[in-house]
Amino acid sequence: MPFKFCLNRLLYLFVIAIVIISCKKDDKLEKEIANIGIELDIERFDKLFSESSASDLKKLQTAYPFMFSTKYSDTFWIDKMNDTLQKQLFFEVEKAFPKMDDTKREIESLFNHLKYYFPEFKTPRIITTTSDVDYRNKIIVTDTIVVISLDTYLGSDHEFYQGIQQYIAADMSKEQIVVDMANQYAQKYIYHPQHKTLLDEMIYHGKLLYFKDIMIPFKTEAERIAYTQEELDWAIANESYIWRYLVERELLYSTDSKLPGRFIIDAPFTKFYLEEIDTESPDKLGQYIGWQIVRAYMEQNDVSLVNMFDASTEEIFNNSKFKPRK
Repeated sequence: MPFKFCLNRLLYLFVIAIVIISCKKDDKLEKEIANIGIELDIERFDKLFSESSASDLKKLQTAYPFMFSTKYSDTFWIDKMNDTLQKQLFFEVEKAFPKMDDTKREIESLFNHLKYYFPEFKTPRIITTTSDVDYRNKIIVTDTIVVISLDTYLGSDHEFYQGIQQYIAADMSKEQIVVDMANQYAQKYIYHPQHKTLLDEMIYHGKLLYFKDIMIPFKTEAERIAYTQEELDWAIANESYIWRYLVERELLYSTDSKLPGRFIIDAPFTKFYLEEIDTESPDKLGQYIGWQIVRAYMEQNDVSLVNMFDASTEEIFNNSKFKPRK
């Protein structure tokens, strides 16, 4: 048997062995995290409110004072209980969420991971509500309470979302609840210095996405970045081109305030200003590249999760040895 063939086969077997060992380590870690065993109840305030009458209002306000803004009178809340459109909203939420067992399991897994990596984490109350489809505030996270607006997770093609741009409605499905929750926690735990350059924005969002890698590994990579699988495949296939574009045009250290709008924020697509590519590309490709840089940094350096969260843009970028996939 030729020596070169033997060497290649040995290298192949070595790589397979490393992958198997790594998978076993990951499985062991995930079992350890699962054994933390956080259990929670989801308080269906949306159902309580929809099934209540004027005579129940005081009792509800006593149990959930933080759900009733003091700038509105009791008459406002009673009118809301009886409003036809509100009743339709409650009906659609109940139809989409008769039970929340799957979502509950995913939130419990997220909280197990948070408790493992941040032992000081205390399990908050989980309360569901409706918000007149306020998609800008789908989930609110505090130290003691998490509020989920279920009417913002009825499914991307729901009739209530007809006036909402498709790239926004695409993320309004129940599968994204725990992803959005993890993102809210990421913003609480990750250092957020002043962002001066595009690279600052990329690395910050890369940290948020890496946080989701660790805290919700049961969700797909596409779900973590709110892509379809086809959009993620496009980003992977064009990773080298995207990187070359950013480097050759000297955009990484640019302080142009228009760049986050082109490469970071949610949008119909990333704006390269190239007719042949713009409408084919998914949005927020700057986030995607930042994600790969942070991943490379963690692979190349023996750094704790918390220390990475506090690391500067320069520390992460200079020590990542990042090379895009070709």
